[in-house]
Amino acid sequence: MDTLEKGKIIAKRLAQPVKAVHLPAGARSDAAGKAVSNIVLLSIPNEEYSLLRPHMEPVDLPQYEILHEPGERIDFAYFPNEGMTSLVALNHDGRSVEVGIVGKEGMVGMSLMMGLRRGIFRSIMQMAGTGLRVRAKVFQDILRHAPHLRAELCRFALMHGMQVAQLAACNRLHEIDQRLARWLLMCQDRVDSELLPLTHDFLAQMLGTGRPSVSLAAAVLENAGLIENQRGTVRLLNRKSLEGAACECYGVIQHFNGGLGLK
Repeated sequence: MDTLEKGKIIAKRLAQPVKAVHLPAGARSDAAGKAVSNIVLLSIPNEEYSLLRPHMEPVDLPQYEILHEPGERIDFAYFPNEGMTSLVALNHDGRSVEVGIVGKEGMVGMSLMMGLRRGIFRSIMQMAGTGLRVRAKVFQDILRHAPHLRAELCRFALMHGMQVAQLAACNRLHEIDQRLARWLLMCQDRVDSELLPLTHDFLAQMLGTGRPSVSLAAAVLENAGLIENQRGTVRLLNRKSLEGAACECYGVIQHFNGGLGLK
């Protein structure tokens, strides 16, 4: 049995017993009366949510907006309601590769959990959305009095760490068309839409490869009837077959979804 197959079995065993339990989207509102969809915020008890609620600021998160830069001070913790954030490792020569993604299942600014005020990755909105932000100092103060919030964020950190490790293996071991299929599926898991507003240039940055390679891989998937490439958008046509075209890493990552509160 190879390492990836063993990893799939271990991940399945870990993910099954920690299935997240949370209120349905819209069961809570922010201070402005808008519905909350963030799974972490829907998973904590009312007493702890009441501590956060007065300090949560609703924000629009347009595509390509940078929330945090590596090495720079983190001013806010972000809880996405919609959209998706990429965590990107940057090289000195300008090259980059995505090492993780965060949607409604988590929080952006996890360094704050450990009392740190700086991170090592760029956090950039890959798909536009909305969310709630809390000033870093306020968040860290509240966290000391919110054990359930700490536990939910620790769960997210563990499951997200497994995801990051699997992506590292995927980027090293699998072909670009398999990685592209896996990546598109992970995006759809978080945005619940068959239309993904993504350019080939941005896909190339996220996958750590050249644009021509991404265009060729996208053409392979399109010719197989799995996706449709439109200008600045990718439409998923056949999710089941796309899962078959993805590498086994997506099967491993799927097992994490229950622990993250994703379907």
